[in-house]
Amino acid sequence: MKTAALNGGALAQWRKWAPLAVLLALCILISLFNGNFLTIGNFIRLLNSAAIPLVLCMGATFIILMGSIDLSVEGIVALTAVMVSLLVTNDISPYAIGLFAVPLAVIAGGVMGLLNGLLHVKLKTPSFMTTLGVGFAGVGIAMAVLGGDTVRISDQTFRFLSLGRPLGIPMAVWIAIASVAIAFIIQERTRLGRWLYAIGTDEMTARHAGIPIERTRILIFTVAGLFYGLGGVLSAAQFGQGHALISQGRLFTTITAVVVGGTALSGGVGSVLNSVIGVMIVVVLANGLVLMGVEPYVQQGVQGLLIIAAVALALDRSRLEVVK
Repeated sequence: MKTAALNGGALAQWRKWAPLAVLLALCILISLFNGNFLTIGNFIRLLNSAAIPLVLCMGATFIILMGSIDLSVEGIVALTAVMVSLLVTNDISPYAIGLFAVPLAVIAGGVMGLLNGLLHVKLKTPSFMTTLGVGFAGVGIAMAVLGGDTVRISDQTFRFLSLGRPLGIPMAVWIAIASVAIAFIIQERTRLGRWLYAIGTDEMTARHAGIPIERTRILIFTVAGLFYGLGGVLSAAQFGQGHALISQGRLFTTITAVVVGGTALSGGVGSVLNSVIGVMIVVVLANGLVLMGVEPYVQQGVQGLLIIAAVALALDRSRLEVVK
């Protein structure tokens, strides 16, 4: 019995440190194949590539910690990117309110997150189906608003949010760091953060402890929507345009990074810092494959295998009677 307990403790420690070990191993391996990997310029490129995924993962981490799943990422990013593109100086809309468009787009993301939460809680529908529907609606509305066209942004003050380089670091990276800090504070210093862990660990026990389950779920989905809205703003600033397909591929990268970072899909295990490591694993892997000349479709296949391996290694099967 004692030996089993020791083995279980060692396995838990392995799960805790495995993502960081994988990241370090990837960095060493790629640097052996290509010396350009360990240059300052490539490091800045890595950070810039990680900026938007980091922002999106902050929202997705909260949802997964709660034991739910959010598939509306691409829809919210698309809609908020199109919205902010039409509200800054562009080649289609005469309305230009400059940086005031940023909080409006972020709030719009929060409203879509709120819609996710309300539909999920009030209609008692599974989170993956609810958010999938809202995500499709977001892409559909963005497509309808533009009629399939692309908005080209000419507002250089807005584009500074991505292209600016305070202290030599892209502005998007600074925004991502601030997002991680805010998410960490929510997770560690607020009742909302403690409640989402309790719900993800054992919802029935949390309910008996007096935690407002429904209200917490709605709030968490709303907070996640705010992060997705900010991701939409950064996407528009980065590409200098807005269109309905601007978010294509973001959902897969976001969920992959959160899970690879060690946050359990069963809920209650992980943290936003785990997701930071997960994002870096995904970004470093993609960067390394590019440096080694691997084709893009092969990169997607490698990412798919990575998420399967990560779930298999990180899942604590002792907590589950059956794999759902």
